[in-house]
Amino acid sequence: MQNPAVNHSEQQLAIAYAVRTARESLATLFAIDERLGGIVARTRETTIGLMRLVWWRDALAALDSAPPPAEPLLAAAAALRPDRISGAELSTMVEGWEALLDDPALDVATLEIHARARGARLFTLAGRVLGVEALRLSDAGEGWALVDLARHLSDAGQSDRILEAARAPLERAAAGHWPRRLRPLGMLTVLAQGDVRRGADALKPIGSRGRMLRVLAHQLTGR
Repeated sequence: MQNPAVNHSEQQLAIAYAVRTARESLATLFAIDERLGGIVARTRETTIGLMRLVWWRDALAALDSAPPPAEPLLAAAAALRPDRISGAELSTMVEGWEALLDDPALDVATLEIHARARGARLFTLAGRVLGVEALRLSDAGEGWALVDLARHLSDAGQSDRILEAARAPLERAAAGHWPRRLRPLGMLTVLAQGDVRRGADALKPIGSRGRMLRVLAHQLTGR
């Protein structure tokens, strides 16, 4: 099966640095997250957006009891079962995206749901694919999801508030040495931590030279 398409260049790099046997599954996880995020980004009518997310939630959960429908990404998701990843686990990621449509103001409770259901779940499942289940992955995923959300907002004040919310979990996750198998996720974590330090008005572009040098340093040192 061809790896699912992931459009984000830094996620592509993380996948490329993963052990060969994990790349296809890792690409599937990030592609699912990207598909759900795309639904939210394109939504103009909240009800329609929620209906589309509900379709994906139900379709992912149904993978545990029926063959996937004629949707390539769902077929790729069904292929994650050898990694001990169920459709029910994947479907809970939808909750993190639903929260954004339910509360455009992005209050504290909404950010917590998004960070946990999207980010922590994604990184925990990614760790399972990479063969290492570590407590730091929940914090890493939460912080990364918040920073990614902040990067997509046009209000700098709102972005800074969300970046600040990401500070504590990222500091916990980034402390100490990352084992080699987990460094694809560590790369995304340290980039997110750098964004928090800079703030919304000084973010470096995705894929910029400085960010790529930071990725290389992490890949070599695990820090």
